[in-house]
Amino acid sequence: MADSKAGAELGVGAGAEAVGRDPESVSRFVEHFAAQLVEAGVPRMPARVFAALLASDTGALTSVELGEQLRISPAAVSGAVRYLAQVHLVSREREPGSRRERYRVHSEQWYEALTNREAIIKRWEESLREGVASLGADSPAGRRLSETLAFFEFIEVEVEGMMDRWRAHRDKTFGRG
Repeated sequence: MADSKAGAELGVGAGAEAVGRDPESVSRFVEHFAAQLVEAGVPRMPARVFAALLASDTGALTSVELGEQLRISPAAVSGAVRYLAQVHLVSREREPGSRRERYRVHSEQWYEALTNREAIIKRWEESLREGVASLGADSPAGRRLSETLAFFEFIEVEVEGMMDRWRAHRDKTFGRG
């Protein structure tokens, strides 16, 4: 019980102690990785929640567990989870026989996030094509839009091929398939 209380005081859930991890080390990882995500443009609170979920053995935590671990309010957890669900990095699931929700990261979270981005890129491509047609392909703005469109078309093809290579690599490395 004392270990659990010490873990809670450090802002780390009981899961760290259950597998013999140093709660302080887990907390340092969560905050360090979250800071890296923030540098990449992820809002601070969603970054912290995502890192905490990644660091949990089950990959799933309740709002209460996240709040205790990260020392944040239920409203902060809710807002962070809403953002993460919108960008397909976490999913919500109901605990059997309970009204409580658990928030989960999946091994496919990066694939889902990229797939979602691919749909956005397709919409951007369509808008850029319309812009080129409206502005004229020979105008300076039209040429700039054409180059931007070509970039997104290139990225779309490359991401698709990269994801195929990733799945093959993942299956070989982790024995899936």
